[in-house]
Amino acid sequence: QVRLVESGGGLVQAGDSLRLSCAASGLTLRNYQYTMGWFRQAPGKEREFVGSISSSGGRMYYADSVKGRFTVSRDDAKNTMYLQMNSLKPEDTAVYYCAADRTSYTEYTPRNSNEFGFWGQGTQVTVSS
Repeated sequence: QVRLVESGGGLVQAGDSLRLSCAASGLTLRNYQYTMGWFRQAPGKEREFVGSISSSGGRMYYADSVKGRFTVSRDDAKNTMYLQMNSLKPEDTAVYYCAADRTSYTEYTPRNSNEFGFWGQGTQVTVSS
């Protein structure tokens, strides 16, 4: 079965950096078959889009709140997606989820949660001020 497992979360101070990983199993990220994305959910708030990367790895799309600070990347040979987070702010505190979906488009970057069929369990990121 398909599994997505996030790791790398933790407690950091404002201004610090953190790198999250999403290891995929039960599917292969090679051959331009899956688009990938990151979402987050803070207490009392709805799940929101963070960033996504096309199946080719050639295009990325980011929410305005993280643009310029976060970077989504993928290493298809390792079947892993990453989220590099720099200049972290307290408002970045949330549970971060990785997601994947089968696609026929090599350069498409989805940004709606209902466009992703596979989800991980999430990893907690806490940023203190």
